[in-house]
Amino acid sequence: MARNEEKAQSMLNRFITLKAEEKKKPKERRPYLASECRDLAEADRWRQQIMREIGRKVAEIQNEGLGEHRLRDLNDEINKLIREKSHWERRIVELGGPNYAKHSAKMTDLEGNIIDVPNPSGRGPGYRYFGAAKKLPGVRELFEKPPELRKRRTRYDIYKRIDASYYGYRDEEDGILEKVEGPAEEEMRMRAVEEWKRMEAIRKEARKGAKEVVSVGVGVGAEVLFEEEEDVVEEERREEREREDIERKEKEREFVVHVPLPDDKEIERMVLEKKKMELLSKYASDSLMEEQTEAKVMLNIQH
Repeated sequence: MARNEEKAQSMLNRFITLKAEEKKKPKERRPYLASECRDLAEADRWRQQIMREIGRKVAEIQNEGLGEHRLRDLNDEINKLIREKSHWERRIVELGGPNYAKHSAKMTDLEGNIIDVPNPSGRGPGYRYFGAAKKLPGVRELFEKPPELRKRRTRYDIYKRIDASYYGYRDEEDGILEKVEGPAEEEMRMRAVEEWKRMEAIRKEARKGAKEVVSVGVGVGAEVLFEEEEDVVEEERREEREREDIERKEKEREFVVHVPLPDDKEIERMVLEKKKMELLSKYASDSLMEEQTEAKVMLNIQH
């Protein structure tokens, strides 16, 4: 190790190093304003330099052990370089170069999801956080999603979704329901017809057996017909008794008149008088009617 240091400090080596530095071009400094650059290649080179600086600082800011102050300073420096990079990208476009801003990186949360934070923490539009800076106090809350509150639906929101489909008016439009219900409906109709025929046959047998003498021990079928016969006969007898009671009550009922009613002759006279008055009012004048009324009064004629 000592031998190498001696070589580096020898007069010949120092002379060679000095000559090599003299041959090198002077180190150029990046222009403060991107508008001062007139060459597209130079502008692209300065942009690449800024990208390398951003990469180094982003790699450094991943270390959570740097401390809060160092992390905030690094994050500020990265944002400053990003703004400078955007200036050079606009200058490259002005000089006729490609537009690098189309494929710029988006801001993400702690889980890597792209989010839209236009002005977090009031540090200016487009300010971003990188690496461990996202976990700093006051910054983590910017990336946390607020709990979703379930909005209570109003009566209008409930009823505006109700249409003809809700009430089942469109169930048969696709034809599927008709294919499924067709056989089931036909089967139900056949069962109803068979049941009606069976009951009708029992009623006929009951009516026929009402006129005949039915023995008790002829079998189960005879017992069923006998029971049906008794029910039918009993029902007919009950209806007949109810009908006779109603007729008897109507005959026994007397109409009591509390006011005197006119007879047929009185009614005819009143109708004739009414027709006469209608004809007089139609063809006679008011003066004639008054004279007739006065004459009746003078002669003491009531009608």
